[in-house]
Amino acid sequence: MIEIDGSFGEGGGQIVRTAVALSAVTGDPVRIKRIRENRPKPGLSPQHATAIKALARVADAKIEGVKPGSSEIIFRPSDLRGGDYQVDIGTAGSVTLLIQCLLLPLVFADSPSTLTVRGGTDVRWSPTIDYLSRVALPAFAEFAVRSTLSCERRGYHPRGGGVAVLKTVPGKLVRADLSPSESGTVEGVSHSSNLPEHVARRQAESALDLLERAGYDAQISCETVELSSTGSGITLWSGWKGASALGERGLAAERVGAVAAEEMVAELGSKAAVDSHLSDQLVPYLALAGGSYTAPVASSHASTNIWTAKKFLDVEISADEGEVATFRADP
Repeated sequence: MIEIDGSFGEGGGQIVRTAVALSAVTGDPVRIKRIRENRPKPGLSPQHATAIKALARVADAKIEGVKPGSSEIIFRPSDLRGGDYQVDIGTAGSVTLLIQCLLLPLVFADSPSTLTVRGGTDVRWSPTIDYLSRVALPAFAEFAVRSTLSCERRGYHPRGGGVAVLKTVPGKLVRADLSPSESGTVEGVSHSSNLPEHVARRQAESALDLLERAGYDAQISCETVELSSTGSGITLWSGWKGASALGERGLAAERVGAVAAEEMVAELGSKAAVDSHLSDQLVPYLALAGGSYTAPVASSHASTNIWTAKKFLDVEISADEGEVATFRADP
C-alpha cells in the first residue's frame, strides 16, 4: 500500500484528490495520513469527502475513514467503470474540483461516462466552470483526453445550486509537448445572477478597457440570469491561459473586471505555454503520458503534485526554473 503524507508541501486538498485519482488509475491502494494538518480546519472538508465517495463508485473501491474532519483515509480501488453518475456536493462545494478528481479515472474507465455534478460552479479557491471548459479541458485534450463539459446552471456561494455535466470517452493517453500560443485575442464571459443587468456589463467593460489598453483584442459576452443563488463573476481565456474574478458585496463591478484583466495581462506577458494555475493540473497527465510544457513558475501546488505522482509512477518529472519553468516527463 502506498503511504502519502497529506501535510507534505502545499498540504491542501489537492494532494488528496491527486492521490486517490492516481490510485484509481494505477490500481494501487493508498493510505493518506495527516490530511490538511496545518489548515485552520484540518482533515477532510465535506466536499473532499464527497469527491472521494464519488470516485469510489467509479473505481468500485473500498474506503475507510472518508468523512468530514477525518485526518486519515484508505482507498482500495478495483475496476474503473463508466456509466451515468450523479453527484450532489451540497451548497456551494466546488463542482470543478470534484470533476478534476474524477476526470482522469473516467478516461481509463471501461466505457463512456456522463457525470452530472451539483454545487458551486463559480466559487472561491477553485477554477471557475468556464476556466475548466475553455482552458483546462483543451489542454488535457492535447494528451488525448476526450471530454466535453457544459454548464446547465451556475451556482454561487453560499447557496450553490449549480449544475454541470461532464461527458467522457475512454482512450489511451498520448505524449503532448505544449508550445506557447501565438494568438493575441482574448475571449471571456461576464455573468451575474439576481443582480441588475449593468453588473455583468460593467465587469465586461472594465476588463475590455484594460485589455485593449494593454494591446490585446478582446471579446467578452455578458450573461444575466435569475437563479437560486446570487453572485457574479468574469472569466477570460486565450489559448492555455486564463484568469477570473468573482464579485462580492462591497466590491465594485469595475474592480471585478479589472482584477481578472490584470491577471490575464500578466499571464499573457509570460513566455510560458500555460498559466500558473494550469501547470499543476497538467502534472498527472504529464506523468502518465510524457511530454513537456512551460509555466511562469513552478508553484508549490505543482511541486506537490509532482511529488505525489512519483509515489505512484516510476517516472522522472522535472520542473526546471529559468525565465520560465520547464516541466518535462519521460515515462
